[in-house]
This record gives sequence, structure tokens and C-alpha cells, in this order.
Amino acid sequence: MKIIVAIKQVPGPDAQVRIDATGKWIEESDLQFALNESDAYALEEALQLKEKHGGEVIVVSAGPERVGTTIREALAKGADRAIQIACDDLGTRDALGVSRLLAAAIKTENPDLILTGLQSEDLGLGQTGVIVAELLGLPHATLILHVEVLDGAGTQAQIKVKRELEEGWFQTIELPTPAVLTIQSGGNKLRYATLMGIKRAKTKEVRQLTAAELGVDSAPVVLLEQVSMPQRKKSTQMLPGNAQEAATALVEKLKFEVRVL
Repeated sequence: MKIIVAIKQVPGPDAQVRIDATGKWIEESDLQFALNESDAYALEEALQLKEKHGGEVIVVSAGPERVGTTIREALAKGADRAIQIACDDLGTRDALGVSRLLAAAIKTENPDLILTGLQSEDLGLGQTGVIVAELLGLPHATLILHVEVLDGAGTQAQIKVKRELEEGWFQTIELPTPAVLTIQSGGNKLRYATLMGIKRAKTKEVRQLTAAELGVDSAPVVLLEQVSMPQRKKSTQMLPGNAQEAATALVEKLKFEVRVL
């Protein structure tokens, strides 16, 4: 079974993010970057499927040169090879623009299964996986905690997946392959890269591609006008009237303005 895992490099969870001089992106020069959490769970799911059923795991990632460190981390954990899409303008591409890059690279491999994280920790849009599925014309399922191969091999395989729904509910469905799955965090215990894995990662293939080679237009789909940090605001509002009138007004505000009721 050939499995492709789309991964993204994001600022580390403890990174101090600052807006750059242009006001349109963040200052990256002194940031620490890491593998996106749900993508790490997608990689773990792929590696466990490979250990059970054989085949290979290929990671694909788009971004500037620094993305190579995250790719090497994935290779050290057990991925067999990688595709790195050189892209210095990732910040100007929306989910559709990034998905077009990934889909074009994935299409050249004809995989049996494509896994992505549910969403990225930096933007949190949760759209890339399903857009990739649409671009490739493949069935897909989201919020996946576990994948089981039922029968067959390669493109003839049937899979059963466990989805996490709202309010503690779960759903189990069956899908044909090839298919695209977006993986939820927490479904598996993540592995660490071993010393031997780190050494082997240095010799594994990393195929370099550009947007031009993939035939993907570099023109941005959306124009990013400004990036700003959230503003902290404090305000106090006195509710007039007696206790009953104040309570009624408070309920109205909680229901229609704050929307917590």
C-alpha cells in the first residue's frame, strides 16, 4: 500500500510571534518551527498501516527551504521518501492555492491512500484535505481517529474508519481506496525518531519540485491586505433597573451578543 502524508511546518507552540515590517506576514527570522500536530498523527497512522500491511509512506510538504528540517524529521520517524515543493510565497496562497500544489504533486504518485492532518495549528482552516480530495476526484472522510484495512490490496482495498463527531459521538464508515482522510489528533501515541532513524533519514530521497514544474499558477487566489495581533480589550457595562430588570437584560446580552446561551 502506497500512502502519502501531507505535512506542514508551523511555528512551534511556544514561539513568540511578531508581525513583520510589511504588516502582511509574521517575522520568521528568529522563530522556531515544528511539525503540525495533527499532521504528526496522520504520519503515525500511515506508519502503523505500513507496519501491518507493507508498502511505503511518502511525505509531501510545500514551503521555503526551512521545510526540509520538518521533512527530515518525518523521514527519521519512518517515512520512506519525501516530496518537497519549493514555495516562498505560501503566505499569499489560500487553502485552495496550497491544495493545488499538493494535489499536483500527489497525482504523479498514484497513491492508494492520502492522509492529512485535520487542520493546521497556525491558520486552523481545516480545508486542505477535503479540497485535495475534490481536486483529485477521490472519496474522503474527516475527523479520523483510526483506519483499518478490511480486504484487498492497493487500489482494490476497502477501508473502515472511525470518525469523531460532536458531543462524544463516533461514527464508523467504510470507503474504497484510493481515498483522502483527514486525521484528528489523539488517535495514536506518537513515536520519537530514533538515533538510527535520524542517521537513515540523511540518505533517504527528497524529491524537489517547484510550482512551475507542477504546472500550478503562482498567482495568489486571495490578496492578503494585513495581519494583526488580537487586541486585548476590557470594558464594564452597568445594567440599569432593579434586580429583575438587570437579570433580564443580562440574559438578553448573553444570548444575543455573547451567544453563550
